[in-house]
Amino acid sequence: MTFDWAFFWDHLLTPHPDFVTGLWRTIWISIASMVLALVLGVVIALFLRSNNIFLRSIGNIYIWVIRGTPLLVQLVIVYSGFAAAGIYRFSDISVGAITLQAVIQAAIVTLTIHESSYIAEIVRSGISGVDQGQFEASEVLAMKPGQTMLSIILPQAVRTMVPPLGNIFNQLMKETSILSIIGVSEMFLVAQGFSASTFRTFEIFLVAAIYYLALTTVWTVIQGWIEYRLDKYMGIDPQQGVIAWIRELIVPRRRRNRPVPTEVESAPRLATTGA
Repeated sequence: MTFDWAFFWDHLLTPHPDFVTGLWRTIWISIASMVLALVLGVVIALFLRSNNIFLRSIGNIYIWVIRGTPLLVQLVIVYSGFAAAGIYRFSDISVGAITLQAVIQAAIVTLTIHESSYIAEIVRSGISGVDQGQFEASEVLAMKPGQTMLSIILPQAVRTMVPPLGNIFNQLMKETSILSIIGVSEMFLVAQGFSASTFRTFEIFLVAAIYYLALTTVWTVIQGWIEYRLDKYMGIDPQQGVIAWIRELIVPRRRRNRPVPTEVESAPRLATTGA
């Protein structure tokens, strides 16, 4: 079977409405999961830094279990395993004209739990990177621990946390393809349906791959812009990141750093001969 270029370009440039719906579902599930994972990750990170051995143990066990088991297994346990064991069964939730399907709830919960275990370590490392003197200064000012964390420590730790957090979100958007295993009609499952009905497997999944690549590329540029703005706000010269990469493509470093010749340097040198 030859490659069907007409089919490929048609689905790439004018995608089916179901494919567009799956694309948007992929995006908003990723955003919702990332926001919730950030909140839960910060809580677990604070557990890890707590002086209470019980809270530290909870944080360490949580990370050990979640990071040590595959996302696919967690997804099946949360959606099917809990229902089979009689622990909890997800059901559709309707708020006005909006209905949140049970499978989407399970998907968001699973992605939140899975990603929060990685975010917790990122947040913990970012907080640990803040100079100890900042903590001591807040104690001198009689600031409460919560006020110290929110007003002094976390704002300083954000810059070092943004790159790895951005990578987590980038990975999260690609991990949504696993949600098809429980029937979430995101981009991968829609592509799978088109593949089964048209028998154009290579063409349709190549289209899906390009759209995934477009999503991650757009986010990479957004992440670079965020890093650039944070560097400017904190008075740091943005030498790295996507913005610097784009600048490097436009103006190569050897041309950008080339000194402007002075009149003496630009004048032709006269050959001198010894007497």
